[in-house]
Amino acid sequence: MVDGGKFLVQLLRCAIGFIAGVVCCGLFLAWGFFTGGQEPQDAGVFALVIGSGLVSASVVGASVFVPALVLVALAEVAAIRSFVYHLGAGGLLAFALWSIGDVEGVQSGADLSLRPGTAIALAAGFLGGFVYWLLAGRLSGCWKTVKDDPASR
Repeated sequence: MVDGGKFLVQLLRCAIGFIAGVVCCGLFLAWGFFTGGQEPQDAGVFALVIGSGLVSASVVGASVFVPALVLVALAEVAAIRSFVYHLGAGGLLAFALWSIGDVEGVQSGADLSLRPGTAIALAAGFLGGFVYWLLAGRLSGCWKTVKDDPASR
C-alpha cells in the first residue's frame, strides 16, 4: 500500500535533496578551484566562487540527473536508508562523470592510472551524496504502508 500524502512529501524531499546535493558539490569544486584552500580576501573572489559554483552545479546536475534518478528510485522502492549506500552512490556518480572525460587514456590504452583530480571529484560526490542522504535518503521508502492484517493481532 502507498500513502499518497507521504509519497508526495517524499518526492518533494527527493527533489530538494538532489538540488541541494548538486549545489553543494558545485560549490565544493568551485571553492577549491578559485581559492586553493585559502580564505578569499576579496569580496569579488567570493562572488566569483558562488557564481561559478552555481554554474558548475547546473552542469553537474544535468550530467548526473538520469543515473541519479535511477539510484534514487532504487533506494525508494527498496527502502534503502543506508548512509553508506547514498555516500557510495554519490561517489560512484562523481567517479563515472570524472572518468567519462578521459578519452585520451582510453584510446591510448597505455596508462591505466587514475586521472589527476580523481580524489577531488570523489570528495565532491561523497559530499553531494551525504547532503542528499541528510535531506531525503534517511527517509527512503517512508511512503510505504504496511497492510494491517487483522489475523496478525
